Amino acid sequence: MLETSVLLVFVAGLLFCLIAGLPILLAILFGYFVFFAYGLSRGKRAFRLLAVSLTGIRSVKNILITFMLIGMLTAVWRACGAIATIICASTRVMRPDLMVVICFWLCCLISLLTGTSFGSAATMGVICMSISNVMGIPPVYAGGAILSGTFFGDRCSPMSTSAQLICTITDTDIYRNIRRMLQTCVVPFLLTSGLYLVLGLLSGAREAPADVIEIFERNYRLGWIPLIPALITVLFSLLRLNVKVTMLASILAGGAICLWVQGIAPLELFWICLRGFRAADPELAAFSNGGGVLSMLNVGAIVCISSTYSELFEETGLLNNTHALIGRLAVRINPFGAVMVVSILTSAICCNQSLSTVVVKQLCDHVMPDRYELALTLEDTVILLAALIPWSIAGSVPLAASGAPLSSILFACYLYLLPLCSYLSYSRGRGWPASPDAPVRAEGS
Repeated sequence: MLETSVLLVFVAGLLFCLIAGLPILLAILFGYFVFFAYGLSRGKRAFRLLAVSLTGIRSVKNILITFMLIGMLTAVWRACGAIATIICASTRVMRPDLMVVICFWLCCLISLLTGTSFGSAATMGVICMSISNVMGIPPVYAGGAILSGTFFGDRCSPMSTSAQLICTITDTDIYRNIRRMLQTCVVPFLLTSGLYLVLGLLSGAREAPADVIEIFERNYRLGWIPLIPALITVLFSLLRLNVKVTMLASILAGGAICLWVQGIAPLELFWICLRGFRAADPELAAFSNGGGVLSMLNVGAIVCISSTYSELFEETGLLNNTHALIGRLAVRINPFGAVMVVSILTSAICCNQSLSTVVVKQLCDHVMPDRYELALTLEDTVILLAALIPWSIAGSVPLAASGAPLSSILFACYLYLLPLCSYLSYSRGRGWPASPDAPVRAEGS
């Protein structure tokens, strides 16, 4: 009963912050104190709880480094003229009423190449958002398409860290998992594309005004050279190089172009990387301002605090009594539905995708003993549903990196449709594509 009360208090704190319009960071900080107090009530020493909290923070240092690179990358691409060049070229050939679905397709492609929702949003997401703004497309439409597309590859790319994580914790082969994931994503992908096509037709999009292109041409030296950072990103992704290496190479190339092509002073470039690009021309600022390391501070703080949750849960045993409840839920609906419900609740508490995935696996492996079935279910639930929680970094970071509003989550159609289609398929008895373990069990039965 105490464990349930603690979780309800935390959820109440989250809801209060959302309703009152307070920063989500305050809710996450409130949650830390709630779980810390629970640990003290269980007889844990404060020093020990602080120690495990620091362990959790140290575990996300690589994510924090990635956030810094994303902030610098989005600022440098704006400053070097890469985004301006792509916008000028794209607006001459793209139909505005097709731009929403094109945003989805392009982000699907880049996320499939890079395997990261964060990196895809920081590159192609920024470009798509900038073009959409110029064409007058509602930001929530474009943001929803970007978020959907970035998670297409985050779910099923061989380079995806989430796909690798699930293979590790379920002891499955990644390429077998990917083949089965591609089978289950066809219908949701087509439905999502159709919905974005309709949204684009109803969006009131227009051709980019000639004066917008003139603004870019007046403030940048355009041409093929500013495209080098973007080309590096695509090339390095095709070569399957490390995402951090790819972003760093693109930042260095963009920085060199800022210095020697756009005439930006070294000190000014430093401040651009730190604070983001701030155009002197007010007309240009409306389209190009943004990025920088400081723009990622809020989500970085959320990551640091929420990373302590898993260690506190393990130390205090807060979630130990939930297995029986989940088993009863699986009997009442079905195992997939139970995992889906647990994924939503866990993502709301853990606030990030990786931690949620590990916790859901620990809580639900007894309702899905087939390891390949569990792997596919995790990919179709927690990996996507984590991005629909407004205070989770899974969705908030890609939206912040691309410059889209948080309300874009409402239009991230793919993230709703794939779990829904999978649930309907499972409920109707069709199950998943044949598991590699199935023949082994049949022979031994």
